[in-house]
Amino acid sequence: MSETKPPHIPVLFHEVCETFKDIKDGYIVDCTLGYGGHSEGILQSNPNIKLICNDQDDEALEFSKKRLEPFKSRVIFNKGNFKDVIESFKEKNIVGILADIGVSSLQLDKKERGFGFESDTLDMRMDTNQSLSANEVVNNYSQAELEKIFKEYGEVKEYKKVASLIVQNRPFSSSKELAGFLSKNMHKGKLHPATLPFQAIRIEVNDELGVLKELFESIEKANLDDTFIAIISFHSLEDRIVKNYFKKWSQKCICPSYVMRCECGNNNQKGKVLTKKPIIPTKDEIKQNPRSRSSKMRIFHWKS
Repeated sequence: MSETKPPHIPVLFHEVCETFKDIKDGYIVDCTLGYGGHSEGILQSNPNIKLICNDQDDEALEFSKKRLEPFKSRVIFNKGNFKDVIESFKEKNIVGILADIGVSSLQLDKKERGFGFESDTLDMRMDTNQSLSANEVVNNYSQAELEKIFKEYGEVKEYKKVASLIVQNRPFSSSKELAGFLSKNMHKGKLHPATLPFQAIRIEVNDELGVLKELFESIEKANLDDTFIAIISFHSLEDRIVKNYFKKWSQKCICPSYVMRCECGNNNQKGKVLTKKPIIPTKDEIKQNPRSRSSKMRIFHWKS
């Protein structure tokens, strides 16, 4: 990989920059820095803004430190899971939060990372220092455990069949081997037969839904004042979590449905949802970057 040529096209780039364009000062937290595309755009557009750039991928951090070198006086780099970054920097004047919670193109394309169908390993760890990998999930989880993750995280219709086939034919040594096996033995539709099982395994390995919920919980606990929150998701499970938290934050009354009269004070609203429908990529963006097609961005303005 070139030290200067970006290896990853950031999705909804112009829409992200537009979200934060009117912020004059303070810190924007890029919870998922990746290869610095969104951060570079924000820094170029907002000369007085400072960024906290967080990622758990060492390779992404090293690349982005070089890419954002011209802005080094305005950037703090942090290695860690995005669920912890707001808590770590809550004393800063946080005026914006961005989280692009998809897997980067480089992670998908690098065969040694184990995310793609042609990968030579069975890994899928976003943080290569953690212990749990796809190899452990595929080769050591019980059939019942596999059924659960395929049903809940992949919404795989034939989740029982997939789990049974894997248990009966393991061990698998690579994502390429597993993808080929599923392709031969599963119904072929519009998606590659391994797409949803791979999604489920990846979510399990990285606890993606759990850490997303923890990010929202940490935002709730932070002392935010006037903050724009933009979350980009790539599948319905993530988007549902984002939508539900934004809906919760926008409610004035939080009394249980069985209460006849409001008893909570009717003043619990944290701010306003700015996107009635999620922002999706244009046809031109999808043509240029097909992997952007499933991305959705929702925006909330936290106004205490």
